[in-house]
Amino acid sequence: MTIVRHPSVAGSFYPDDPTTLRHSIEQYINEANLTPLHPKAVIAPHAGFIYSGPIAGSVYKILGQLSSKITRVVLLGPSHRVAFKGCALSSADFYITPLGEIAIDKESYPSINALPFVHERDIAHLEEHSLEVQLPFLQLLLRDFLLLPIVVGNATPEQVAVLLNLVWGGDETLIIISSDLSHYHSYDTAQTMDEKTSLAIEILEPKHIGHNQACGHIPINGLLLAAKQRNMSARTIDLRSSGDTAGSKDQVVGYGAYVFE
Repeated sequence: MTIVRHPSVAGSFYPDDPTTLRHSIEQYINEANLTPLHPKAVIAPHAGFIYSGPIAGSVYKILGQLSSKITRVVLLGPSHRVAFKGCALSSADFYITPLGEIAIDKESYPSINALPFVHERDIAHLEEHSLEVQLPFLQLLLRDFLLLPIVVGNATPEQVAVLLNLVWGGDETLIIISSDLSHYHSYDTAQTMDEKTSLAIEILEPKHIGHNQACGHIPINGLLLAAKQRNMSARTIDLRSSGDTAGSKDQVVGYGAYVFE
């Protein structure tokens, strides 16, 4: 029997009408500056599109240059609704969005499931938005690709780094870490905090990034460890907050877009 994971935040975080959704993503991408980079991994935000869509568009515009090469996407995001230890896979064969279905890379499961901190937990995927909001961007930009979606719970950065190295692949594989930055500070305070976080990302220094700096701090720090092991470099592409896009400046959420080469 085919198992599918249906969208849980279509119509709230992003449009549920396919035509409107495509137009929204195209607008975010078209308004972004194009930087000629060839990243192996990226960090992208995961809020409602009206808030973080423009920042996500800045990194996805770069990925559009690689659309003919990428056939596999490894996507990690933090768990917002379910508490659990380790990292969670989905039993689904397909993830569904208003733009269609995405096949899951089940061939990678045997090697990943051998890790003691990785388990199949559908409940972790059921209502998790951190992975889902990335998918329409990927569907619009890439050709056919396999998806390896992983929700990160109470794990360590070292465990995430082991997992990433196991599924690293070659030029055909793109790694995406889904994370927002600081939450619900004043505009100026958030700006200062997020600039420090961006610097820590650029110098591949995980010890300065905790829960207060980024909701996805565990997968971010795992990527930083793996990137340091591989002598990669990181670059900030965009850094803004909800106060710059669609919200007030009294309490903002920070959003950053980063690439790793």
